[in-house]
Amino acid sequence: MANTYYRDHAPVTPSFDRPAGCPFDPSPELTALRAELPIARLAAPEGAPGVWLVTGYEEVRSILADRRFSSRYEAQYHPLMGAYMPPAPIGDLTGMDAPEHMRLRRMLTGRFTVRRMNQLTERVTEITRAQLDEMEKQGPPADLVQVFAHPVPAQMICELLGVPYDERADFMGFTRSLSDGDDPEAQLAAFARLGEYLRDLARAKRADPTDDLLSDLTASDLTEDELGGVAAFLLGAGLDTTANMLALGTFALLRNPAQLAALRDDPDLVGNAVEELLRYLSIATTGMRGVLEDVELGGAPLKAGDTVVIAVNAANRDPARFADPDVLDLRRPAAGHLAFGHGVHQCLGQQLARVEMRVAFPALLARFPSLRLAVPADEVPLRDPVKIYGVHSLPVTW
Repeated sequence: MANTYYRDHAPVTPSFDRPAGCPFDPSPELTALRAELPIARLAAPEGAPGVWLVTGYEEVRSILADRRFSSRYEAQYHPLMGAYMPPAPIGDLTGMDAPEHMRLRRMLTGRFTVRRMNQLTERVTEITRAQLDEMEKQGPPADLVQVFAHPVPAQMICELLGVPYDERADFMGFTRSLSDGDDPEAQLAAFARLGEYLRDLARAKRADPTDDLLSDLTASDLTEDELGGVAAFLLGAGLDTTANMLALGTFALLRNPAQLAALRDDPDLVGNAVEELLRYLSIATTGMRGVLEDVELGGAPLKAGDTVVIAVNAANRDPARFADPDVLDLRRPAAGHLAFGHGVHQCLGQQLARVEMRVAFPALLARFPSLRLAVPADEVPLRDPVKIYGVHSLPVTW
């Protein structure tokens, strides 16, 4: 970085909690650090390597594009664990560096092109319409997470992976358990069952391929464990994130009625609206990178073995990059946001996520033009602000 503004300071321990009454905004402490110390030393146990918190847009973007910062989990020191993290599971592209990362990514990139994802629009539309029919049939009030925000991307994952129709009910039950933050044991059990199921599915696809992404991959040199691991990675990357964008995005629109009305009255606004909601909400709140060699970043002396924690939600609200960043403005040119990352690890399935959101938001608002919260806003149960952010449920009526 050309700018130099780092100064020596006592290690900080900022809260990542969202401000009371403002569930869509970054922690006030992160906002304050971004203004004063966009690269700050975090408190860590005695004898630990350096751990740094980065909150500025340009600094976060620079790190994500710089291969001196490693995505390998085992290169990242977790201050709460007091240790370096274990290696990524087989097939988890987010925890790999080149060349292994590029070997797997090249196999998938051609299957996630804009053109191919746009071809799925008709199927997304059918699934969305069916879920809205079910929501209308059940009648108000309804939990938007259970009847809409989760089932739409879950069924699209079933389409991508070629999950047989008679197995989809069980499969979607597993995926709902994965999102249950109130029951860690249920999450672990569901993860184990899904892993076993996906390995079995990969073996079945190799023996009898069908027209789906997983069958395509059986023609590669991937082992069965790698096939199952890649399937689990695609599930994890493409389900929870999109489900929470649909639910939290609807919550944000309901709390900004003028913006909701603008989108409801002008569905052609949806492309820009999706980008602004991605920027504004930044549900993949934080990430980490391991420092592979000594680096000076904004004057901060990062050493090999150090770890940087990147606050994507703070970076996407940086006023140096976006004017009035704390305002949700669906007409804002939000291109360049970091919600999908940046560089070689930029989200592989971002085009599918965009297709799902561009279809789902206008369809929801057209079907239920009087949609509103069924509980006070401060009673909507929020998820952990440090992981994939969102809501556990969103009670709505119409």
